[in-house]
Amino acid sequence: MGHRVRVLAGLWAMAEVVVLVLVAAWIGVGWTLLATLATTALGWALLARQGARALGELRERARERRPSGRAVGDAGLIAVGGVLMVLPGFLGDVVGLLCLLPPTRFLVRGLLGRAVVSRLPVGLRGPVRVRSARAEGPLGGPSGSGAHASGFGRPLVIEGEVVREEPVRDERP
Repeated sequence: MGHRVRVLAGLWAMAEVVVLVLVAAWIGVGWTLLATLATTALGWALLARQGARALGELRERARERRPSGRAVGDAGLIAVGGVLMVLPGFLGDVVGLLCLLPPTRFLVRGLLGRAVVSRLPVGLRGPVRVRSARAEGPLGGPSGSGAHASGFGRPLVIEGEVVREEPVRDERP
């Protein structure tokens, strides 16, 4: 895994250099440097604003003792987006903006979610669909005593079947 990360980081850096050279050839070196400084300043401003909003949401959820849920993921995406915006390079700025702006953050969250789920073992992937049907009738308890779970003279019986989308492979030797 470490090798893949190093290769991806190297390819990313090479792509950033290529884009910087192309932009410099298109608009000039001075304008390219100015644009790079402007996107860095924009990154700091967006990081401060969105980061404060995300931390406020986390504090509010903690104070109300609610699960943090999506707020933790948003805070992580904002941190990553801020770092990408602050670092020089236009590709990182585009990805950073996608992470920082609330209307596009769901796209990044969805892509990351799919990537994580695809790496999970089949048994841990969701969703598991459950089909159920209610059966009513005079069913007694295990000893035939007639005791019912519902307490109203009719038993509460739920029959179900768990259906998996993909077959589970037997991994015994």
